[in-house]
This record gives sequence, structure tokens and C-alpha cells, in this order.
Amino acid sequence: MITVQGLGRRYGETVAVDDLSFTARSGAVTGFLGPNGAGKSTTMRLMLGLEHGAGRTTFGGRTYRELADPVKTVGVLLDPGAAHPARSAYHHLRMVAAGAGIGERRVREVLSLVGLDDVRRRRAGGFSLGMRQRLGLATALLGDPEYLVLDEPVNGLDPEGVHWTRALLRDLAEEGRTVFASSHLLSEMAQTADDLVVIGRGRLIAAQSVEDFIAAYTRSEVVVRTTDTEALLAGLGAQGATARREGAETVVVEGLDADQVAESAARGGVRVRELHTRQSSLEDAFLAATAEAGQYSAGEYSAELREQRGQERKAA
Repeated sequence: MITVQGLGRRYGETVAVDDLSFTARSGAVTGFLGPNGAGKSTTMRLMLGLEHGAGRTTFGGRTYRELADPVKTVGVLLDPGAAHPARSAYHHLRMVAAGAGIGERRVREVLSLVGLDDVRRRRAGGFSLGMRQRLGLATALLGDPEYLVLDEPVNGLDPEGVHWTRALLRDLAEEGRTVFASSHLLSEMAQTADDLVVIGRGRLIAAQSVEDFIAAYTRSEVVVRTTDTEALLAGLGAQGATARREGAETVVVEGLDADQVAESAARGGVRVRELHTRQSSLEDAFLAATAEAGQYSAGEYSAELREQRGQERKAA
């Protein structure tokens, strides 16, 4: 696994990373989340020895500097623009491969894998952001590494590219590799990650599975559709459950699971047309967990503000 112990980094009076410790297990995708300015990129650079600071990170018990074959052990994507703009995708990878003792055949394999083989002779400086991202992923995969450390791997990719990257990361984890990836796309991370490490202002907020994180920072509700809302509310109230109307024929229940709500309705003779559990999303949990940790928060965009802006546009 990847083991991070007591990472710390200061820039003058600013604490970017504060005594940060966590693990990323093998055979899983660990998502790395945090608001803007939380210290994610600095943490990743510290993990790889690219920043000087406190603490220690090991990959299977060894730091990055102690690895005999770092390219073949840890695949890294921190900056998709790291390739020289005048160098082709093929020659960029050939340069990295030569330094790591990797043959030309593997270069063509990863170019094909990421969908760049047809443009391998084009200069990287003419690539779109999505193409540069694919080249960065090809570089990370070049050594067929056991560990992957990826900063925003789907940034700039089109929907097909995002879907492909998700499937790739899942496949790599299923092969037993350790995948550690940051992202601002919470809906995508909800489909990709097994575990989460969430930080704010350089400090650890949570390190747990996606399911446990959502359960810890949100609450599920049971939604019932019935024409007899009064009887249902009365029965639920007698059980001490918290329930409210949501529309003329809908009741939302907290504090009971779906089976308990169904049993309450049956005892009261309430005819139920629909009953389901409404789960909160990863986005809901993330916003709740990091509510006090954001450094760059926009003001609330309320209905009153929208109306005011509309009136100003009409007046103009």
C-alpha cells in the first residue's frame, strides 16, 4: 500500500499541509478530495519528494527516492503539460523509456492504449488539453507500475475519455495495483473510487470508504407516496419518527428504514403507491464535510439575487 505519515509543508506563515497521515490500499482506487487550496497538489508533490517538508511516504515500504526503478514502480501524472512542446508524443515517451530501460515496443503499446498512436508523430505543443492529458497518462503507465499517483486524470477529457479513464483505473485496481487519484468531478469519483481521503486547509477530514463517508456526513430518507398521508403521519409519529409532507401525496421519513416504514403503513392500513430510500450523493457529503474548510467560497446565489439581476438586465 501507499503509507503517508505526518506530511507537513509551510510557505512562510501559511501552512499548506498540516501533519497529514493516511493509507491507500492495494487493489483499490483511492480518491483524493478537497476544496480549492486544500493542499492536494502540495501533498502529492510531498509524497513523491518533489517538495521538501515534514513526514514520510512509502510505496510498499520504500520512499520514492529509495526505489531502484521508480518509473516501473510508481506511475505519476501531476502536470499534463510536462512534455516539451517541440517533441512528438512518440519521442517524449521514447526519452522517458530510454532513461528507465524500457523498450520501444512498450511505447507503442501505451500510445495505442490511450488512443494517441495515430498522432504519435505530432508535436505535443499542438495537442489539445485532452490529448495532453492522454499523453500524461501514457507516461504514467509506461513502466507498467504497481502504484499510480494521478492529479486530476480526467481534466480536459471528453465524455468518452472520462468513461475510458474510469474503466482503466477500475481495471488497474482489479489487477491488484494501488491507484491514488485526485479529482474535482465528484460525480465521476463516486463511480470510480472505492475509498476516499478528504482534506481541508491541509488537514485530514476523512479517510474511509465512499459508502461510509456518505453515511457519516449525510442522512438517508424514505420517500412514501400515498393518498392517506394523515394516517401515515400519525402512525409514524407514534413511533417517534420524523416525517414531513413533500407535496400533496408524498411523505418523507427520517429515523426509520424502508422496512420499518412499510410495516408502519401496513399496521395503519395505509395503502402505499410507492416507497423508496432516497440516498444523498457524494457531492452532498463532500459539501457537508468541507463546509468549514473552504478558502475560496462564493456568496450564495439565491432566488432574490437572481430576481435582482434579472431586473437590472431589463433596466439596462
